Amino acid sequence: MLPDRDFFYRLADAAKAETLPRFRTGLSVVNKMAGGFDPVTEGDQAAEKAIRALITEHFPEHGVLGEEHENVGLDREHVWVIDPIDGTRSFISGLPVWGTLIGFQTNGRAAMGLMDQPFIGERYFADGTQTHYCGPDGERVISVRDCGELGNATLFTTSPHIFTGTDLERYRAVEERVQLFRYGCDCYAYVLLASGQIDLVVENSLKPYDVGALIPIIEQAGGIITTWDGGRPEKGGNIIAAGSKAVHEQALALLAGR
Repeated sequence: MLPDRDFFYRLADAAKAETLPRFRTGLSVVNKMAGGFDPVTEGDQAAEKAIRALITEHFPEHGVLGEEHENVGLDREHVWVIDPIDGTRSFISGLPVWGTLIGFQTNGRAAMGLMDQPFIGERYFADGTQTHYCGPDGERVISVRDCGELGNATLFTTSPHIFTGTDLERYRAVEERVQLFRYGCDCYAYVLLASGQIDLVVENSLKPYDVGALIPIIEQAGGIITTWDGGRPEKGGNIIAAGSKAVHEQALALLAGR
């Protein structure tokens, strides 16, 4: 038996019960990185624990890959990929563009995924075929848009400061070609792309749990998401997502240094 939308929503509700009461409350933050800043909150840890508990209860044969707790059964046919709070910096800053990411893989391939933003009440869910939006303005199937070419595109990235060296040079080459660029939306940028609001997302050094839920959301809305060398994105790394083949190809050429 495979999970359905109701079960994904149960997982999101369980996470929401841990994250939302802690949002904008001045909660304590722990830095996971020596010599840098990689924050984690008690909300991250509690939300992932709640998600894992439901998965273990209903699908004990499935593996789990998560950000905050030990990975289990990554060689199994079905594996859940969890980021309880993607955009922890936004979370601790009071900015409501963080989200809970819950992905589901079959034989290493992203198949279903959900992004939940509980403060503004939006959910984006890829059911294996289509991507659905549910929020304050109703429910609908969503799809990407085609802006024609890179020069017409709106580009998002979390921050230009995530790039260094050659990565920075190649990112800037893309940024210089687009019509509009904006910073700071974490996972929310990807669902804006899936909704047809923007055209391109470029990031680097992502972990599998950063993209696991977003891959099917993008693909099942008609978009394209790959690594900078055009490969599958399930393992993370340098990632590009686009709303059309033309924009993807034009940006990819710049990111590959061609």
